[in-house]
Amino acid sequence: MATENPTESTGSITKEELAAIEDEDILNKMLDSAKNFEERSMIRAALRDLLRRKIDKRKEERGVRQADLKQQTKAVATGGGRGAVSQQTSTKQGSAFSPSSKTTASTTSSSAALPQKCPTTAAPNAKNVKQMLLDWCRAKTEPYEGVNIQNFSSSWKDGIAFCALVHRFFPDAFEYSILNPNKPRDNFQLAFSTAERLAGCPSLLDPDDLVRMHEPDWKCVYTYIQEFYRSLVEKGLVKTKKRP
Repeated sequence: MATENPTESTGSITKEELAAIEDEDILNKMLDSAKNFEERSMIRAALRDLLRRKIDKRKEERGVRQADLKQQTKAVATGGGRGAVSQQTSTKQGSAFSPSSKTTASTTSSSAALPQKCPTTAAPNAKNVKQMLLDWCRAKTEPYEGVNIQNFSSSWKDGIAFCALVHRFFPDAFEYSILNPNKPRDNFQLAFSTAERLAGCPSLLDPDDLVRMHEPDWKCVYTYIQEFYRSLVEKGLVKTKKRP
């Protein structure tokens, strides 16, 4: 008589076998059908490890893109003239905002912005306010894997940064560790709907529009983050001496 495989007969699986699975959907299905706490814990750990590996790979790829963008911005800044800046920005719609490309971002934002959803807020100290808000976003999301906020454009393109920022204030709303950076539309929708439901922040951005863009327009992201910040202040979740 053939000897039964213990794994098959008990429905259990070893950590090594779980670690060898590279398909997130398979792990999710296994999690749904798990019959005891120990098994679910092992599967969740394997799922977190898999997502961490994907996030690490994505961060490495993002680093390469950011290095290329930094080099291109430097070339534009030193390459001479308004003509060079205009030509570069026409091919880099929604490029990351930085001090050296302030004129570039301002010039291109009107063509890249989401028309009816991105009001422009001008103020004498707009630059200082924007930097303060960027620093605040960076500080709040610093503990989260897969988030590296450097600007109000490319750093938000996969929706993970939005989710991390919302999750920081509403940690019970969803499980951050299972989010997939390869599903930006789902991430945008999750972040915006959660912020609207729990913080009262209106969904100023459209996930479908964001997905269609090469990179989110910085004015749109900046305006939304301002609104989210104000909503948190109104609910007493953020205390500040200065209003952004």
